[in-house]
Amino acid sequence: MRIILVLFLVVLFASCEDEVKIKPKAQLSLEYPKPKYEDVRISFPFRFQKNKIAALQEKRNFGLNLQYPYMKATIYMTYQNVTETNLDSLLRDAQKLAYDHAVKAESIPEQPFVNPEDNVYGMFYMINGNAATQAEFYLTDSIHNFITGALYFEVKPNFDSIYPAAVYLRRDMRRIMETLRWNSKSEE
Repeated sequence: MRIILVLFLVVLFASCEDEVKIKPKAQLSLEYPKPKYEDVRISFPFRFQKNKIAALQEKRNFGLNLQYPYMKATIYMTYQNVTETNLDSLLRDAQKLAYDHAVKAESIPEQPFVNPEDNVYGMFYMINGNAATQAEFYLTDSIHNFITGALYFEVKPNFDSIYPAAVYLRRDMRRIMETLRWNSKSEE
């Protein structure tokens, strides 16, 4: 009887052992549609191309919102007139807005933008990390026009989770910069 009890306990303990299963590393698989761009003509003194999946909303006081409902993200753009005395402060404010996120950002690489043929100059900021915004830019002709843009998501910043969407939308922001043209009235 002892032998049966010992064998029973050995089988019982041997069968209760957890089998270790190695699981593959999880990767977030997000796919976004290939961007298709269209010309945007608005009542502002400039024009550009936007991704067709973005909904354009004109706001008061020369504001534009490009909303990406599928990604719960918005590119906020603001236009201001340049005067003889405000260009330095507009530039300083645009740079300050980008670097206000340095507390949460891991890095903020800058990419100058220069298009002398169309008189468009600016800077693109990629804000990497758990900051409120993931990218910002400004564009100007240094005489009449100044535009700022910032990308925000409608979620708590978690750079690892929103990174694929941020990369996609940064490309759209660059496309806005590359295709922006001042309307003829402002080029005088």
